[in-house]
Amino acid sequence: MADDRVERDSMGEMQVPGEALYGAETARAVQNFPISGQPIGRELVRALGLVKQAAAEVHRDLGLLEPRLAEAIAAAAAEVAAGRHDAHFPVDVFQTGSGTSSHMNANEVIANLANLRLGARLGAKAPVHPHDHVNLGQSSNDVFPSAIHLAAVDGLEGRLLPALAVLEQRLGEKAARWREVIKIGRTHLQDATPLSVGQQFSGYAAQVRQARLQLESCLPALRELALGGTAVGTGLNTHPEFGRRVAARLSALTGRTFVEASNHFAAQAAPGAAVAASGALRATALALTKVANDLRFLGSGPRLGYGELVLPAVQPGSSMMPGKVNPVLAEALLMVAGQVVGNDAAVAFAASQGNFELHTMLPLVARSLLESIRLLAAGVRVFDAGLVRGLALDEERLRAQAGRALTLVTALVPRLGYDRAAWVAGEALRTGRTLREVALTHGLLPAEELDELLDPGRMLAPGGGPPRGGS
Repeated sequence: MADDRVERDSMGEMQVPGEALYGAETARAVQNFPISGQPIGRELVRALGLVKQAAAEVHRDLGLLEPRLAEAIAAAAAEVAAGRHDAHFPVDVFQTGSGTSSHMNANEVIANLANLRLGARLGAKAPVHPHDHVNLGQSSNDVFPSAIHLAAVDGLEGRLLPALAVLEQRLGEKAARWREVIKIGRTHLQDATPLSVGQQFSGYAAQVRQARLQLESCLPALRELALGGTAVGTGLNTHPEFGRRVAARLSALTGRTFVEASNHFAAQAAPGAAVAASGALRATALALTKVANDLRFLGSGPRLGYGELVLPAVQPGSSMMPGKVNPVLAEALLMVAGQVVGNDAAVAFAASQGNFELHTMLPLVARSLLESIRLLAAGVRVFDAGLVRGLALDEERLRAQAGRALTLVTALVPRLGYDRAAWVAGEALRTGRTLREVALTHGLLPAEELDELLDPGRMLAPGGGPPRGGS
């Protein structure tokens, strides 16, 4: 291992690990923020690399950066984006609120890689300087929020939205398959009127779809990039076409659409788009919580619980009770949802900490937002593949329950009135007889009419028509 080297920044000398690709500014930040041991993460490092690559290429095209230097910077930044140098991004996520420390980290790593490519030594700052060249026409205050947006759009479009689409489709397939299977509904955890399993699952599919559409509605604001605003939004020291051109270049590099911010002052002063996206992620987490909880309860048992669904057995459930199998994949998704709700609370608090022309909790916003996207995408994939795909029904149990529910008496209300129908239900419960037996014994309705009215299949839609939903 190489000996430490001594470098200088604007505050003086700093020791830097001999093989480190970063320099004095990063080393100072590492020293200042020994807090969580968590760096900013792969998604954000990738985004910073892409921003620097696009910036170098745009400045070359504008004639503001010598082609030889621009190409070396772009190549180095592409390596950073590809994840080849993540070990050289050690700055803690809990750092300067603008993300300046991690931004300087990126500038230093890319400058050193470019200089090595051009035959210079580590720490030389020549011919490529981290500020004068890698950071040309930029500021932490427009780069870091742009990197957050870039990473968020990539995570949503590349991972989470596709995972939700697959889950939605899978639930829809279950709804179609079980459209004719009748079950008893439950409200307030008590027996209610019948519906089909397909109708129930169509509701789950619709909840996932609504969450997906809400997330998609956040994308236009996230596509706006603050690049071009520099320190306070005025664009001081940058080319007037830089913001537009770099957004177009990033679109080409990523295959995703980005545009220059419509208002640079808003883009740098408040993380409104990230806050909205975090809220949509929370809503998604809560929708998934509803689905996961319902499925694990409906699969509870297997003999003495609800026992309507048969959940795939994926691992032993107890170190003490042989044969016990637990709904672990639903539980994992519920924990993901809990973390996402907590992350949204962190983003909401962070959003209150912007003052004047700069927001000062951007690393926390980035960490929370990007972790929520990452966890939900992975959690949904695992939940779909390991639980939803293999779901089965205990149709015999469902048939038996459907005929025994006292709430079927609801169908007699139009003929008997509420009070008399309530008496029939109470008498059936008290005596252990069926609704039909009680009503027939007391001469309330003819047998043929009772058979028709108490048929659970006729209760799935108004007027006894075809079932709603589930297709």
